[in-house]
Amino acid sequence: MRILFLGDIVGRSGRDAVEAQLPGLRRRLGIDLAVVNAENASHGFGLAPAMADSLFAAGCDVITLGNHAWDRRELIGHIGSAPRIVRPLNFPPGTPGAGSVLVTLGDGRRALVANVMGRLFMDALDDPFRATQELLSRHRLGTTVAAIVIDFHAEATSEKVAFAHYLDGRVSLVVGTHTHTPTADHRVLAGGTAFQADAGMCGDYDSVIGMGKEGSVARFVRKMPGERLAPADGEATICGLFVETDDRTGLARTVAPLRTGGLLSQAMPEIASGEAARPA
Repeated sequence: MRILFLGDIVGRSGRDAVEAQLPGLRRRLGIDLAVVNAENASHGFGLAPAMADSLFAAGCDVITLGNHAWDRRELIGHIGSAPRIVRPLNFPPGTPGAGSVLVTLGDGRRALVANVMGRLFMDALDDPFRATQELLSRHRLGTTVAAIVIDFHAEATSEKVAFAHYLDGRVSLVVGTHTHTPTADHRVLAGGTAFQADAGMCGDYDSVIGMGKEGSVARFVRKMPGERLAPADGEATICGLFVETDDRTGLARTVAPLRTGGLLSQAMPEIASGEAARPA
């Protein structure tokens, strides 16, 4: 299975870039499953239902969220009828929506996608390790599902790395989100799980993690509240990760970063000649 994961969409610049380029990326890379984190898609804070619909129309299969999940309050009433939008699994019991979703591909294969939130330097939530363990007790990689993708929305790299090693050999991919800066540690762990500590963002990097420079810098310099921060609106870099799994085991065979457009160095996964032109 070929999986494309795109990091946090920030504002209109990120949304427009993903919606414009995702169909072509699916064709070029022969993507079977596309997952996008969109918790900052709406002016940098939350996700509006109409924006989710546009991302799905562009070819996104699952949308993940994070600590800004409820910044657009209309999503609270919408998420129960939109199973392909998943909020953090370890939110308290009774929280609207679900932390995971089973996706059935066109060829009948099934993939499990989950969104989990870290606790170090974040909100005090249920244990992400225990919550994920309970989820995996109901789904077995290579048996009941062909792939398992975990978006670990967390601040601390140490927590992300520990989480990936905890799940190594039991899931296809653990990818970090939230810090908006792509790390250079993409690899397949010893047990066969693909990992990158942070996928980066889909947004304008001439910014402070996606938000306008002037207002962001002023908050650090003056230590005074100012106007609500707004996303930078220059050309976005699309940042993400490409993973190809073994159809027999569901474990990762290859992992490669994807960065296209905008200011960052460009990186496009290499696909052997003649292999990519299959239906997405």
